[in-house]
Amino acid sequence: MNIIVFSLMGLGILFAVIRMIVGPKLSDRVVSLDTVNMIVIGVIAVLATVLKNAMYLDVALIYAVLAFLETIVFARYLEGKKDGNS
Repeated sequence: MNIIVFSLMGLGILFAVIRMIVGPKLSDRVVSLDTVNMIVIGVIAVLATVLKNAMYLDVALIYAVLAFLETIVFARYLEGKKDGNS
């Protein structure tokens, strides 16, 4: 069962990375990067369940906060670029 879950998450990361590389707009690339981050958080959470180690959940929580801040920074960058300030 774990093989199937990890395979599907890996497939999701693969599709998101393809969108990140191909994405016609910068905003598509930012959204795909956020998608990759969310899938990685899910992988860490499933890994915590499989290994029965709660420390991975702390790692996932910190990673989620950093991923959120990364998304905010990219959104501010895109907002400034849209206004012509950059």
